[in-house]
Amino acid sequence: MPSFLRGVLAVLLLVLNTLFWCFPLLVGALVKLLLPFEPVRRRIDPLLNALANGWVACNSGWMRLTQPTVWDVEGAEELRRSDWYMVNCNHQSWVDIFVLQHVLRGRIPLLKFFLKQQLIYVPVIGLAWWALDFPFMRRHGKEALRRNPELRAQDHEATLRACRKFLQMPTSVMNFAEGTRFTPDKHDAQGSPYRHLLKPKAGAMALTLNAMGDRFRSLVDATIVYPAGAPSFWDFLCGRVPRIAVRLRQLPIPEGFATSDYAKDPAFRRAFTRWLAALWEEKDRQVEEVLQSAGVVPNRAETAAAG
Repeated sequence: MPSFLRGVLAVLLLVLNTLFWCFPLLVGALVKLLLPFEPVRRRIDPLLNALANGWVACNSGWMRLTQPTVWDVEGAEELRRSDWYMVNCNHQSWVDIFVLQHVLRGRIPLLKFFLKQQLIYVPVIGLAWWALDFPFMRRHGKEALRRNPELRAQDHEATLRACRKFLQMPTSVMNFAEGTRFTPDKHDAQGSPYRHLLKPKAGAMALTLNAMGDRFRSLVDATIVYPAGAPSFWDFLCGRVPRIAVRLRQLPIPEGFATSDYAKDPAFRRAFTRWLAALWEEKDRQVEEVLQSAGVVPNRAETAAAG
């Protein structure tokens, strides 16, 4: 099938799938909005999550039907849907979200992302995200925080409120520690010490761990590699992504990380930053290893021997 027609078919299936699941989800959202009582919430939240998981499952279905992509996944064993997880991943493309949902579907609870506050006003989808307890956050830049330090406390409290909702039922909280999608220009502007990654930002991840207490069973450290290069979403829909490699590691969260205060404890801040840097060094090594096995970058040892 020509790639353009493949893309059109994939878009059509995605839209139909979204419309199919959105109707019952919006009915549940309206019930939740009109009856904001804890007993109602306890009954309706599992139903809403089941509907969202149905949407994810059907997305996996049309992806298998329309995409010739080879999936190379390692480390998905021993994950459980009945537990809470912090999921951390590198970020290169909007395709990343579909990749994570496809790979982790049925293995861990529904992934919940932190979203920009403005997205709550997106017609239909904004209400669906709200009903599913996706946390909406106001993103304040460094300059705004410098002019008004109280905004930092507001961000802190908003994160705590969002995470309290996650305590009611098993949840996977998704975090892209880089804070933005990787591009060579961003990499160079940062002076990143990593070959394939941007510098990770520790604050949001530390705050989420603190807000959830010891509820997280572990950290799922996910590394996504596109050996042919990070695709656009349209490229993905058109089947122009020959291979996607995903490496998953289930790691213990160090003792004390869930109870320490990143904002007020300098010693913890240093320890957390070192821990995250070590994760990122290993992640960078994993990306390099996958690219070497695909012949995209030369093996350094072989290059040195040849020299």
